[in-house]
Amino acid sequence: MAESNFVDYVKIFFSSGKGGAGSVHFHRDKLTAKGGPDGGDGGTGGSVILKGNSQLWTLLHLKYLKHIICDNGKNGEGGNKTGAKGKDRNIEVPLGTVAKDAETGEVIFEITEHDQTQTLMQGGRGGLGNWHFKNSVKQTPRYAQPGEDGKEAWIILELKILADVGLVGFPNAGKSTLLSVISSAKPEIANYPFTTLVPNLGIVKYRDYKSFIVADIPGIIEGAAEGKGLGTRFLRHIERNSILLFMISAETGNINKEYHILLNELKKYNPELLFKKRLIAVTKSDLIDDELKEMFIAEMPLGVEYIFISSVTGTNIQKLKDKLWEMLQ
Repeated sequence: MAESNFVDYVKIFFSSGKGGAGSVHFHRDKLTAKGGPDGGDGGTGGSVILKGNSQLWTLLHLKYLKHIICDNGKNGEGGNKTGAKGKDRNIEVPLGTVAKDAETGEVIFEITEHDQTQTLMQGGRGGLGNWHFKNSVKQTPRYAQPGEDGKEAWIILELKILADVGLVGFPNAGKSTLLSVISSAKPEIANYPFTTLVPNLGIVKYRDYKSFIVADIPGIIEGAAEGKGLGTRFLRHIERNSILLFMISAETGNINKEYHILLNELKKYNPELLFKKRLIAVTKSDLIDDELKEMFIAEMPLGVEYIFISSVTGTNIQKLKDKLWEMLQ
């Protein structure tokens, strides 16, 4: 997934189709000069339907679609012929896509399963033909219903990555390096902040052909919830993770302080994130000796499990995978 190809936000004007008008028509043939009403119903307008596709990881295919408009239903015809239905627009989206009203910000629905379908905008109903209005008093009604208007609105489609484990940490904490070691993902890695500018996903193969998905979220900094750094742009991807793996470099001076800064940014963005399972991974532990390690252990946050790892030497990497799998179960 190339950085330039990752799109997790689009704003599109959607419009469902108008229903066709009912027909005002009377039966006529060579044997019938003045037959009864036989005007058909109008066809239903096309609907906008979103469908989940597990093979999609981004909204890139929708980036340049500013307007998606459905066909109108056709008018009814004589002989009780119903007008043709307007063609639906089926829009495939990645799992984790949220549809929001652009004006109010209200969440309309979410797509979380493969082949799940949700109607975003229902097409207008077709009008009834004049034969519906025949009765003992009015045997030749000369009116029919018009078609119902379609619906239209600006809609935001927002992607929240579905992953089992989300990597949370400051820039340059070793998140991308860990992902490259435990999965086949190949994120860009360099020794400077904000190397990762888009989320990266990796499938971690576990014992006995099991697997789980890990998401490398771009680095958080203090003040991210107020828009500093990369701001809140990628914080929403953490909302869907079952486990938050806090990655803190052994090079930091105070693990407890850094952990609480990260936790506070998550709390300011969405307090519900504090209810997720957490694990601390102290990265780059190959750079510290046993004495410094004991000092770090004495300062660890209470009530949170921790593990010292090194992606370079492979220290405790299997132990980390075992722990994450245990927590997922």
